[in-house]
Amino acid sequence: MRAYLGRVDAVLVQAVIAAALSFAHLHDLASAAGQDGWKAWAYPVSVDLLLVAAWRRLRSGSSKAAGWCWFVVALAASLGANVATAGLLDLTDVPAWLRILVAGWPAVAFLGGTLLAHTAPAAETGSAPAEPETAEPPAEPEPEQPKPSAQHVPAALVTHARKLADEHHTRTGSPMDTDTLRARLGVPAPLADAIATHLK
Repeated sequence: MRAYLGRVDAVLVQAVIAAALSFAHLHDLASAAGQDGWKAWAYPVSVDLLLVAAWRRLRSGSSKAAGWCWFVVALAASLGANVATAGLLDLTDVPAWLRILVAGWPAVAFLGGTLLAHTAPAAETGSAPAEPETAEPPAEPEPEQPKPSAQHVPAALVTHARKLADEHHTRTGSPMDTDTLRARLGVPAPLADAIATHLK
């Protein structure tokens, strides 16, 4: 277990160092190509995220062609920046073609990332074909439930409701509707309907 942790730590340290150097090279190249400020820092993030998205697609086990395509594109951008900043390119006089490539990279990265993230992986060829769906017969309509018989309303409740309805009519000049009756009495709607039939 201890040897495994030592190996993982060494790999992790190496990955962090490599990522930091590559990140710095991409930043330097973007900055030399005229992208300054936050834009120069966004380029390394864009390249690395495309690499990660492509790697995840490769690891998913399906649609490897798209994964390899975008992995090679992002790797070429990263490796190109690493080599260019190693002294093969005069960073004080960047050629126009490189400025165009750097300026066009965001669109390429967006396209690649979108295609990798939002396209469904191709179905494996060895899987069995899906069975055709069979049409289900239409469901029979449910028989109507018999309406419940008139709800018994205590006489005292009807008397109280009549008193409230009379007060409402005196105050407003119009009869009390069922919703207002229900709200004033604090009873459920079916009971309010039953009370309203007694008030008519």
